[in-house]
Amino acid sequence: MSDDPSLSAARLADDPRPQPPEKPLPQECCESGCPICVYDLYAEALEQYREALAAWLQRHPSADGEPPAHR
Repeated sequence: MSDDPSLSAARLADDPRPQPPEKPLPQECCESGCPICVYDLYAEALEQYREALAAWLQRHPSADGEPPAHR
């Protein structure tokens, strides 16, 4: 494998880093005991994100564990 930065950038563009789900706002939960609460859905999405991120980090071992800072 080459250490060419342009090739690494191309790989990342073809396989973007997974993004975490947005946490529900407090007003999104009605607190009426729904069978499927927005917080339940968020917890599931967060678990899927963590699994996807772990797999992505295995495919991109040179990437660190933290998301890149926004500029």
